Amino acid sequence: MSEEFYRMKRLPPYVIAEVNAMRAAARAAGEDIIDLGMGNPDLPPPDHVIEKLIEVARKPGAHGYSQSKGIPGLRRAQANYYARRFGVEVDPESEVVVTMGSKEGLASLATAITAPGDVVLAPNPSYPIHTFGFIIAGATIRSVPTTPDENYFRSLDRAMAFTVPRPSILVVNYPSNPTAETVDLAFYKRLVAWAKENKVWILSDLAYSELYYDGNPTPSILQVPGAKDVAIEFTSLSKTYSMAGWRMGFAVGNKSLIAAMTRVKSYLDYGAFTPIQAAACAALNGPQDIVEKNRLLYHKRRDILVESFGRAGWDIPPARASMFCWAPLPPALKDMGSLEFSKQLLTHAKVAVAPGVGYGEDGEGFVRIAMVENEQRLRQAARNIKAYLKSMGVNTPAKGAA
Repeated sequence: MSEEFYRMKRLPPYVIAEVNAMRAAARAAGEDIIDLGMGNPDLPPPDHVIEKLIEVARKPGAHGYSQSKGIPGLRRAQANYYARRFGVEVDPESEVVVTMGSKEGLASLATAITAPGDVVLAPNPSYPIHTFGFIIAGATIRSVPTTPDENYFRSLDRAMAFTVPRPSILVVNYPSNPTAETVDLAFYKRLVAWAKENKVWILSDLAYSELYYDGNPTPSILQVPGAKDVAIEFTSLSKTYSMAGWRMGFAVGNKSLIAAMTRVKSYLDYGAFTPIQAAACAALNGPQDIVEKNRLLYHKRRDILVESFGRAGWDIPPARASMFCWAPLPPALKDMGSLEFSKQLLTHAKVAVAPGVGYGEDGEGFVRIAMVENEQRLRQAARNIKAYLKSMGVNTPAKGAA
C-alpha cells in the first residue's frame, strides 16, 4: 500500500509553517513574542454583530443544517453592499454565493472548474491558495508578476503565445497579499478586454477592499462594463469587520462560475452556521462606522511601523493598502535569505514575521509584516529589532530612538 499520495507529492513543505512552529514553541516556553506574522486582526467585531450572533443562536431552530450557498438574506446583503460601495448591480440568486472565507471559496472554485493539465496564470509572489488551490485540483501554474505595469501585460501575452495548453484562468489579487500593491479601474478595464480577447476567466481576490490609505477607494473589477462575462470576485468580512475566525466570505460575478462553484459546494458543505450568517447580515446591513475606524487604525499603525522601524535601521516602504507591509531585507543581511532572517528575528528580537519565500520564489528577499499589534507593541518590536541589527553589525541612525 503506497503512502505516496498524488496530491501530497505536489505540495512542498509550507515554509511559513517553520516560523509558525518556532513561534509556538517560544510562546510555550514563556517567551513574549510580538507576532507580526499572521494577518490575524486583534480587535473584535462590532457589538451589534456579536449581539445578533447570540440572539439567533438562542433560537431552537437555528442549530440545524444551513444552506450551502448562503441564506437568502445574506446574499441580498452582499448584493446591497456591491450596489452602494461599487455601484454594481448583482442578482443575489444567481450571481452571489456565500463562502467560508475567501480561501475556501477559491479552493471550491478551483475544484469546480479545473481539470488535470489545465494551465492557470497566478501571481508570484502570492497568497498560497492562489496557486495551491489549483495545484491540488491538478492544474499547472504559470507565474505572472504582481506589479501592474506594462511588463505585467507583456507577461500575459507571452503566456498565451508560448504555453501549451493555453491558459484558461487568471488569478488577480489587488490590494495584493503579500505585496500590498494596488490598481485603478483603468487597469481592470484593460484586463477585462484582454480576458475576453483570449477567452480566459478572471478570478479576482478583493479581500482587502476596505483597507486603503491613499484616499482613493479600492475598485472592483465588476465595475467594468461587461466584466461579469468573464470575471468572478471574492470578498471577505475577515479584515473589514474584524471577523477573521468567523470564516465569512463571498463570491460575486459570472453566473456560470457561480453555478459551478455552488454545485461543488453542495457536495462539500452545508454552509456556515446559521447564526454566523445572520450576524454577517448585521455587519453588512448595520452601522458601517467600523469600516472607517479599522481603516484609520491600520493607517496609523502603518505610519508608526514605517517610522519606528526606519529609526531602528530598517527602511520599509509604506503600504498603500491592506494590513501588511512588504519589506525588503536590510541590505547588509540580504544574503541571509528571508526564511533565515525571519528565524533570526524570532530568536533574537522576539518578533515574528512571514518569510517572503513562502509566497513564491519571487518573494525571496522580502518579509511580510502584519500590522496586527497595537502602537506600543510595534514600537517595542522596533526597539528589539534595533538591538538585533546592531548585534549583526548593521549601522543604525545616530539620532532618535525606536
